[in-house]
Amino acid sequence: MLAAMEPPAQPSTILAHSEHRPRPLPRGPWRMAQSWHDLLFAHWTTPADALRERIPSGLELDTHEGRAWIGVVPFRMSAVRLRGLPALPGARVFPELNVRTYVRRGDLRGVWFFSLDAASRLAVRIARAWFHLPYFDAEMESVERDGEVSYRSCRTHRGARPAELRQRFRPTGPVEHARPGSLEAFLTERYCLFASGRSGLLVGEIQHAPWPLQPAEVAVERDTMVEASGLEREGEPVLHYARRLDVLLWGPRKVGDGDR
Repeated sequence: MLAAMEPPAQPSTILAHSEHRPRPLPRGPWRMAQSWHDLLFAHWTTPADALRERIPSGLELDTHEGRAWIGVVPFRMSAVRLRGLPALPGARVFPELNVRTYVRRGDLRGVWFFSLDAASRLAVRIARAWFHLPYFDAEMESVERDGEVSYRSCRTHRGARPAELRQRFRPTGPVEHARPGSLEAFLTERYCLFASGRSGLLVGEIQHAPWPLQPAEVAVERDTMVEASGLEREGEPVLHYARRLDVLLWGPRKVGDGDR
């Protein structure tokens, strides 16, 4: 787990290069910094009509060449810190696991999460209260040895639907950046997330370098993450691995007429 011990990039470095973003950097100061490690993007096509029913009013399901996608994204997080403060106690290094799809509001394209499991009770409660995201407590482990990541997660959140993932994955080729307009870019190059808050639809913006993607392979022992969200997946997964990415996040704000 050496990657988690490497110091994160300075915020000024992360902000210095934004030409790859589809929109300008958000106004106002960023609020949180994070580092993501040993991340696997596993994506499947999924029936668009069923998925569309799960998307709230004000958003449209985003598709690539007419196909809708569902993603299972395990990774390890470190250096979670609020602006001006050191890393949060109890959230220094922990695994996280997301189930997500892709949505849009006009030209604003982002991520919609069906679940986010995390091994930090503090992170789960902050994210639920601040970002209004469907975070869940889980017992998790992510261990990298000789280029292979062994990953397991079992949801333990009281009252939540059971969900489990046990698998091993590794990169199988060199780092490349997604070509604009490609499926890889559609699935990974997203710079905002949406959530439903008490006051309505929220958006939170994100800044990071282009994803350093590698082709990947995976050996799955058990995976019920998509089904636990009441969704389906079709065919074989499209797989991408990323070793590390340093990220800045802005606080959630209510979606307005200008978010188009």
